[in-house]
Amino acid sequence: MASVSAAQYGKDNIRVYKVHKEEKTGFQTVVEMTVCVLLKGDIETSYTKADNSVVVATDSMKNTVYIMAKLHPVTPPELFGAIVATHFVETYKHIHSAEVKVKVHRWTRLTVDGKPHPHSFFRDGSETRNVEATAIEGNGISIRSAIAGLLVLKSTGSAFHTFYRDEYTTLPDVYDRILSTEVDCGWKWSMFSNIKAVAAAVPKFDNAWEAARKITLDTFAKEVSPSVQNTLYKMCEQIMAAVPEIAAVDYSLPNKHYFEIDLSWHKGLKNTGKDAEVYAPQSDPNGLIQCTVSR
Repeated sequence: MASVSAAQYGKDNIRVYKVHKEEKTGFQTVVEMTVCVLLKGDIETSYTKADNSVVVATDSMKNTVYIMAKLHPVTPPELFGAIVATHFVETYKHIHSAEVKVKVHRWTRLTVDGKPHPHSFFRDGSETRNVEATAIEGNGISIRSAIAGLLVLKSTGSAFHTFYRDEYTTLPDVYDRILSTEVDCGWKWSMFSNIKAVAAAVPKFDNAWEAARKITLDTFAKEVSPSVQNTLYKMCEQIMAAVPEIAAVDYSLPNKHYFEIDLSWHKGLKNTGKDAEVYAPQSDPNGLIQCTVSR
C-alpha cells in the first residue's frame, strides 16, 4: 500500500524589481529579488487522485508575489517574506504551511562627480542577502536570514597543520597559505508568533545583517587563522553575542584552493615556499567546512 509521506510544490525563480521614488528629492531606490514559494497542506489528492481542485496554480503564486510587492514594503526582506508566507496560509484553508525564499541582489548607487547619483546603480558583486520565511498554521513564523555568495580572499595569515595523519595522507603541514572562500552565513531567529511580531522587529533585521557581515569580514581579515573550523566558530560566537534575538548561526565555507607551481624546471626558477608568487587557482575538488552554533 503506497501513500504520500511528504509533498510540497510552488513557483521558483520569480524575478521582482521594485522602485521607490522620492518626489521631493528626485532620488530613487531600487530593489531586485528572486522569490521562491513552496506550499504544503491537504494536497495529497492532487498526486494520488489527479484532483486539481486543491491546487493553487503556481501562476497564481507568481501574481500574488507581484501584488504583495506593490501593496507592501519589500524591505527588509524578512518582513516581505513573512507577509507573503502569511498570505497563503490565511487565504487558503487547506494550505497549512508556506515557505517563501527571498534572494536580494546587490545594486549599489553610483557616485558621479563626488555625489550620489539619484537613479543610477551598479552591480558590485554576486553576493546576495537571503531570507527563508515559513508561516505554519497555528505555530507562527520562522525566519532564517543569510549572507550568500560573499567571495573573500587573504593572501597570508592562514595555516593548517598537525591534522590527523594515516596511510591515506599526502597533504603537508602548511604554516602560511592563501585562504579564500565563498561565505554562506545564516542566522535563525527565535520563532515569531505572527506578522505583527515580525513587523515590530523590522529595525533588528538590517542591524543583524550589517553586524553579521562586519563580523565575518573583520574576523576573516584580522585573525591569523589556525583552521577554517576555528575561525568559523569564532564568527558564530560573535554574531550570537551581537544579536541576542537569534537562536542559532550557521556557516558553510568551501575552500577556494590556490596551489603553488614548481617552476624549478625552468632555469632553477624559485616559486615555492617563501619564494612563491605565482599560483594556480583550482575550482575542484575543494574542502567544505560547515557548522551550526546554537544557544
